[in-house]
Amino acid sequence: MHVTVLGAGSWGTTMASLLAARHPTLLWARNPDTADEINEDHTNAGYLPGHTLNRKLTATSDLEKAVKHAELLIVGVPTSAVRSTMELIAPWVHPWIPIVSLSKGLEQKTLMRMTQVIADVLPGRPVAALTGPNIAREILAGQAAAAVIATKDLAVARAIQSVLTRGVFRVYTNHDVIGCELGGALKNVVAIASGIAQGLGVGDNTRAMVMTRGLAELTRLGVAMGGELATFAGLAGMGDLITTCISPHSRNRHVGEQLGQGRKLPDVLGEMNMVAEGVKTATTARELAKRFDVPMPVCDQIYKVVSGKTSAARAYAGLLVRPGHESDPG
Repeated sequence: MHVTVLGAGSWGTTMASLLAARHPTLLWARNPDTADEINEDHTNAGYLPGHTLNRKLTATSDLEKAVKHAELLIVGVPTSAVRSTMELIAPWVHPWIPIVSLSKGLEQKTLMRMTQVIADVLPGRPVAALTGPNIAREILAGQAAAAVIATKDLAVARAIQSVLTRGVFRVYTNHDVIGCELGGALKNVVAIASGIAQGLGVGDNTRAMVMTRGLAELTRLGVAMGGELATFAGLAGMGDLITTCISPHSRNRHVGEQLGQGRKLPDVLGEMNMVAEGVKTATTARELAKRFDVPMPVCDQIYKVVSGKTSAARAYAGLLVRPGHESDPG
């Protein structure tokens, strides 16, 4: 099977390298220099420093060439670029091929999940989401990990599962696309909160409280939007949340930690070459919470921080003085 991965960030590059061991795989990089580096040096130092990629992996900066090649299309561009990228490739995408989204976030204007955006632009094709606790550099280094491929048609999910599973990287199937995608998107906001706790030095008890209450919040919203409760206790929910909240490699946790240390958000984002999706997702999470009338105090405070309405320290003070009328679990 000829596989194309769109987006040569850390996760897109990692997936492409894994797949290249068994399938002819082409990685599309927006930057021609990145494509040249992958082809000539078998590295992507800008996103995965110190790691060597599979020598069978090839890259291109020619979007048409990349898409025409594909029998399975994997989309790993930032969420803000998914719609525009799908619109660009629409003339070249075969009508029958499955499309897998790696992007964890929500479209700001429409509040759509990424599989919804892809289906909106490229209707009639099976669309799935790959999500879970997946730190790219650990997987590329050969450490064991698991992910979830979510699509309503489990026959399609199993077919994609057989392509993506590689060695100690295990892929499970799930029909709950809503729950899986919302878990992957909303945990980034909670990870910023966890990072802020780390930056403020408030202690592990507080971090555990924020993570647990954050999971309760995203579960409430996810179920209100049609997701299944069990999903949020699995890899796509709690598993992804834990990894993103505690890993030093987590972009969203890093942003939160820097904010907790008193730095300004534009300065933190300006020195990063990867996207911290939770910054924009905080706004969409707030809109969804209002639409579905779901209380989300942790996400609401992070929205206030990233929008400049309050400081990280004040946000934590606000969380800690809330009256304890909620039960546990949320």
